[in-house]
Amino acid sequence: MSDNRVLVPLSASSTNRQTIEYVVRTALEGGPATLRLVYVHPPEIQADDQTARGQAVDDLLKRASVWAEEDSKQFEATLTVETAQLGMDKYLFSPSDIAETIARDAIETDTDRVVFDPRYDPGIGAPLLRPLEYELTRFDGFTVEEAPSGRQTRRTPFLARTSLPQIGAIFVISFAFYQILAADPTYWFEIVTGVVSAAIVAIGLSQVTFTRNPTWQTPARLVRHTIYIPYLLKEIIKSNILVAAVILHPKLPIEPRMTRVRPAVWGSLPMTALANSITLTPGTLTVRIDGRTLTVHTLVPAAREGLFAGDLERAIRFVFYGRDAAKITSPEDRGEAELIDSTDEPSSWEGDDGGADK
Repeated sequence: MSDNRVLVPLSASSTNRQTIEYVVRTALEGGPATLRLVYVHPPEIQADDQTARGQAVDDLLKRASVWAEEDSKQFEATLTVETAQLGMDKYLFSPSDIAETIARDAIETDTDRVVFDPRYDPGIGAPLLRPLEYELTRFDGFTVEEAPSGRQTRRTPFLARTSLPQIGAIFVISFAFYQILAADPTYWFEIVTGVVSAAIVAIGLSQVTFTRNPTWQTPARLVRHTIYIPYLLKEIIKSNILVAAVILHPKLPIEPRMTRVRPAVWGSLPMTALANSITLTPGTLTVRIDGRTLTVHTLVPAAREGLFAGDLERAIRFVFYGRDAAKITSPEDRGEAELIDSTDEPSSWEGDDGGADK
């Protein structure tokens, strides 16, 4: 009888050790087995950090191999460990691309099972385990499952502690929004219902809205945000006109490129605001956020020039950090913007002597 073959996609995860232990135990209970550990490369492997990323991947696969060999010693059956790096020959854009790469390898190696770490991150955004499992159901010849280790190590609660400043801030924002929508904000019934509605919203959402107490800077940010919204709408309209002109042009002069930008923006909320603003602007699409690095698809040169000039980045800095922060130079001037994909030649940002991770 041939060995049981199990394929495990790996990424940097706090539950890798438990996943390997689970896979080895379940595989060797049925006799001799072959464990295939694979790493599917995200888009960054095509950029200038390829050497450092490759070393980190090698270390990850070697560490997992050692764990597997240690766990197999308590069983009489023999375990064979294989390692492989996948996806280096193409740009993997979506969960379907990741799933197709994993499925192709599983089919070619006659794999019986594919087991995912519960915190597996394919490197194209937030962890996408459920979409990957769904995509893999399109292929026959192997089963797909999730290792149970992650359920025992989840430590981050969904509900955070709340405080009176957080409740008060949510109440004020909700009440103001209610009065904006009200037919007559001065009518006593609208005021009473606004207070009741705002109180319900404040009590119900205060534990999932703020990660820290509002400070004296919060009202100033709200004011700057009201200035930013018309600016963003203006940029959206300009980009719509630009993209429409390109589409209507007889020669359709589009130049799609994948780019990478490292904006001078810190914190999850500012990065999210910037990434969404880029996506809302026609001609640019934020594909992935990795720390402070954004992978953005640009459709036309003008959109790419605006991205590298840091127009939206400068506006986001103004909203969250104030006027002085808006004076920081552009990503292009800082050497933190580059092309990472080209339809004509290998990716590089011409004239840039530094990558986004420098």
